[in-house]
Amino acid sequence: MHLVFVTSLVPAGPPESGYEIANQAIIDGLCRAGARVTVLGFKMPGRTVSDPQNTVCLGEIDVRNDTASATQKFAWLAATMRGGITFSSAKLRMVGERDVETALAGIGDVDGYVLNSVQLAGAFERQFRGRPYVFVAHNVEYLSARQNAEQATNPFEKLLFYREARLLKALERRLCENARFVLTLADEDAAPLGVTGRSLALPLVTPQAPGGGAMRVTAFDTGMIGTWTWAPNRVGLEWFLQQVVPLLPPLMTVGIAGKVPRGFPARDPRVQFLGRVEDAKDFLRQCRVISLTSRSGTGVQLKSLETFEMGLPAVATASSLRGIADIPDNVLKADTAEEFASALQALVDRQRTGELPDLDGLRYREDRIAAMDAVIGEALNRLHADSGNR
Repeated sequence: MHLVFVTSLVPAGPPESGYEIANQAIIDGLCRAGARVTVLGFKMPGRTVSDPQNTVCLGEIDVRNDTASATQKFAWLAATMRGGITFSSAKLRMVGERDVETALAGIGDVDGYVLNSVQLAGAFERQFRGRPYVFVAHNVEYLSARQNAEQATNPFEKLLFYREARLLKALERRLCENARFVLTLADEDAAPLGVTGRSLALPLVTPQAPGGGAMRVTAFDTGMIGTWTWAPNRVGLEWFLQQVVPLLPPLMTVGIAGKVPRGFPARDPRVQFLGRVEDAKDFLRQCRVISLTSRSGTGVQLKSLETFEMGLPAVATASSLRGIADIPDNVLKADTAEEFASALQALVDRQRTGELPDLDGLRYREDRIAAMDAVIGEALNRLHADSGNR
């Protein structure tokens, strides 16, 4: 079976963001199922495509809002208003419909598409109607946009997010209705997408097996890593800094890795902002206990999965555990600031005295791979049944 994996960003270099990690994991799963996969999409500037023989690159684009100039943001806004499409899809209209059609024709005959999230699929809906497809819903995007609108303080941003939510709801409905099968990343996402009974939740893993087993040398009592410029992540970070950190013991140290928004203020002296780190797993292993602080959003938290695959102890909010049924024994759930601070202090104390060992994360990962392969197999069976009748 030859599939085209349609995605906004193609794999190019080691995956960094949660979106890139999820994409590579899904591509790897399709390949394990025996599919030949051609990836179609854009790449970030300055990166090298990871698998050029099986990738069709539509061009280079930096889709990040925080690095875009005012002129670029205005151009994206004009495109979304002019085309009646979402802001995320408008960013990808740097090429035309004929460019996409030419790229698809160059790939040759295929059995179907895997439409990976809404961005590229929404930018060129008509071009991807020619073959049966599986739709991968990384999140319930319209709910995420609505949450962003509710949390926005700028009236203009609030208006734009509500508009985005309205457009995304209609787009996700069309993509789901026309899909042969839908893969969500969390069971909870099936109902708001309207796909209960014709979808399965896809258990994800990180693309590479985690290191571990060796003695850890810790630099921080607790740590967290993420792309903090993304609104849902920033909400969790602000909650942790403003409500949890003041309740922690005076000598507890906190390391925060990942890019923060411009002008993000310095906080408690116990908190050290490290920016982008070269090796995310190495950073996590330097933290006695991981803090997983998601407060909103849909889909699954890849940083939670990475922590569990490494066997590291953690304190996690309910949102951080969304879509993950198999919670390791060294992970505590806490949703209020008081509960989180208390659980964090307890685990740090136990880790310091050696009473809280790391777990076998490799076994955890292997179990999830087996579950993931079963779900992908079912999705491809549904797609094959339809593509064989076209």
